[in-house]
Amino acid sequence: MFGLGKPRSRFGKWLDKNSISTVEFAEESGVGRNTIGIAANDKDYVPGASVTRKIMRTVRTIEEDAEVSDFWRV
Repeated sequence: MFGLGKPRSRFGKWLDKNSISTVEFAEESGVGRNTIGIAANDKDYVPGASVTRKIMRTVRTIEEDAEVSDFWRV
């Protein structure tokens, strides 16, 4: 059910690979559902520092060695 042919960013592909919905991730991370949706679908989107921090804190609960550069150009 994840990644039904829609264009995804590297972050979105990571969510799909780990079978995590944007709603679940938003609730866990404390970042808005719309912001997570944009981050997962827009390849050109780069979140601000505080959003990146919240996203990466949650990502690292699943994949400890994940880096910001795995998802966005910084």
